[in-house]
Parts: sequence; C-alpha cells; structure tokens
Amino acid sequence: MIAASEARQPRRIPVAIPVAIGSAWVLAFAAQTSGRATLLNHGALIEGTPFRSPPPLWVALPLFLLAWQVMVVAMMLPSSLPMVRLFGAASARAARPAATRLAFLGGYLIVWGGFGAVAFVQDIGIHRLVDHTPWLAQHPWLIGGAALALAGAFQFSALKERCLTECRHPAAYLLQHYRRGVGNGFRLGWGHGMFCLGCCWALMLLMFAAGVAQLWWMAALTALMVYEKVGRGGDRVTPFAGVALFALSALVLVHPAWATPLFSGR
Repeated sequence: MIAASEARQPRRIPVAIPVAIGSAWVLAFAAQTSGRATLLNHGALIEGTPFRSPPPLWVALPLFLLAWQVMVVAMMLPSSLPMVRLFGAASARAARPAATRLAFLGGYLIVWGGFGAVAFVQDIGIHRLVDHTPWLAQHPWLIGGAALALAGAFQFSALKERCLTECRHPAAYLLQHYRRGVGNGFRLGWGHGMFCLGCCWALMLLMFAAGVAQLWWMAALTALMVYEKVGRGGDRVTPFAGVALFALSALVLVHPAWATPLFSGR
C-alpha cells in the first residue's frame, strides 16, 4: 500500500515521457507531410494501393501496430500524465524504480496494442464485407457515419462515465491498487490502461475511419480526451461532444460529399 501523503507528493514527470509524446507527434507530422502515412494506413495494408499489393497479414499487422503505438503515445499518453506523475512519485522508493515505471508503461501500452490488433482484424472484416457487398461499396460513407454515430452514442453510456471517473481520480486509484514491485507495476499499468480504454475506445475507433496519422483528427480527439479526464469542465464537455459527433454523423449520412474531407486518409 501507499500512504496518502506519498501519493500526493508533487514530482516532475520523467523527461522521457514528454520527449516520447513530442517525438510521436513529430513522427506523425513527418509521415503525414511526406505521404508515408498512407503506406502504413490500415486501408493500404489490407487492400494495397494502386501501385502496390497488400503485404501478408504477418507483415501488415506488425507494421500497423508500430504506427498505432506511435499514435497511442501521441494521443492517449497525454491524458494519463497525472497518473504517470503520481506513479513516479510512489515508485521512487521502490527497489528498481526505473524498471517498475517501464513495467507500468508497458502494461498500459499492451492494453492499447491489444485493442489495436483486434480493431485491425475487425477492419479486415469490414473491408471484406464491402468487397462482397456491391451496395455498400457504392455507399462507403455509411461506414464513417456509423463510426461517428457509435462514438457519439458511447459518450452517453454508463461504461464511459464509470471509466472516466477512475481516470479523473488517479490518486484514489493509486491508493487502492498500488503495490511495490515490477510485476505489480505492470498490473497497475494494465488496470489503468483498461479504464483508459474503457472511456476512449470509441473515439479511437474514429482513427480507423479517418486514417492513421490524420493530424487534425489526432489533434481534435487528443484535446477532447485530455479535457474529459483532466479539465475542470470535463464532465460537462462529454455530452456536448456526443451531440457534436451525432451531428457530424447525420451530416455525413445526409450529405455524403462531406465524407471525403472528413475521412480522406482512409
């Protein structure tokens, strides 16, 4: 267990964390501006491009997960900085503090990596469905509209609110679950990652509709997810975001021409 005073002890976030976040954004920007992002996009990895055949799954999945984890570091890790700071303070007196912190981050990233792998496989299923359904192939904007509607609906769910509550109070979570040791650090990162996944998975699925490394989608969703967790009005902005996502969904479904600028990276 950890004393309440120790959990509240202000400590700086390890320099490696903001460096990793900044580097992830630089990589995303470089990939987008150079055109390389399309090569690692899940659509290109599944269907190929006009000039290149798709790689086999055993190559495509690791390539996608590499790009996905960069995106997770850029988008999700900023919203977990309060927990990272508190865990750093709590683990400072552990026998192997550096290894314990790496284990914590490893547990967190494995959760999101697992989600990315599942999402990639389901996206293969969606592509196969479109390939075998001429009507859906003629109305591809329905997929983007459905993704927006799903994300909008999840903003009002009890699961979203339950997971956001845990993420908004990292000190309480740490007081309840912290145990010393590298293995316990991994389990704590895994548990925190599950709550993080529980409140943000539907928003992150929008990146499948938008395309990996679409910068304006990344920036907008990152700002929303960070503010939902750490902003003073986070509980109030959540339903407003749901309404906005529903509005975007309706716009795409009623006026499909809007799907092109919204999901041009897919």
